[in-house]
Amino acid sequence: MKTPEVIATVLGLAVASGLNLYAAVLTVGLGVRLGWLQGLPPELNILANPWILGLAGALYALEFIADKIPFVTPIWDAVHTFVRPLGGALLAVGATGQMNPMVQAAAGLIGGTVALGTHSTKMGVRLAAHAVPEPVTHSLISVSEDFSAIGLLLLAYHYPLVALGLLGVLIVTMILLIPFLYRVLKAMASRLMRMGEAGGESPQIS
Repeated sequence: MKTPEVIATVLGLAVASGLNLYAAVLTVGLGVRLGWLQGLPPELNILANPWILGLAGALYALEFIADKIPFVTPIWDAVHTFVRPLGGALLAVGATGQMNPMVQAAAGLIGGTVALGTHSTKMGVRLAAHAVPEPVTHSLISVSEDFSAIGLLLLAYHYPLVALGLLGVLIVTMILLIPFLYRVLKAMASRLMRMGEAGGESPQIS
């Protein structure tokens, strides 16, 4: 793989992992197994293992359901704050498996960081979406995230230079969204504190 292809693959895997790790694993695994994706580093062939595909498929189905329920989504995302960045880092290392160990280490750090940033952005947007606590909105957001994860990976494989431009725009956008996400998280924390204080007040006897 040439340098632009490697960078596009690493960033594509990282962003896709931050959006939906299991969709990313299924896309690469099925692509390798069915011959849709060829020429990938051998280290990624493990994703085509039937056991890995079965596990990823089961977890994707579970996430597909959890992602459609407004008040279950934040809990699921909170748990995956650790899972998605780790998965993004491991996939990035796999994408550079036959390169210099220093390159692999850098890819792992970049992959984990980008996956964490994508996950954090996704979580912030979902928390903001709780202003409209009905399942249709959350279902549309969830499906768009899944399609985005799959589309980015396929774009990175077939058109790496185009993918690099798009991924660059996405990463810059995520950085610019940091102040907005901070305000959302701060507002949610304040709301939870007020709810806790209200729940802890003892009834007054007149």
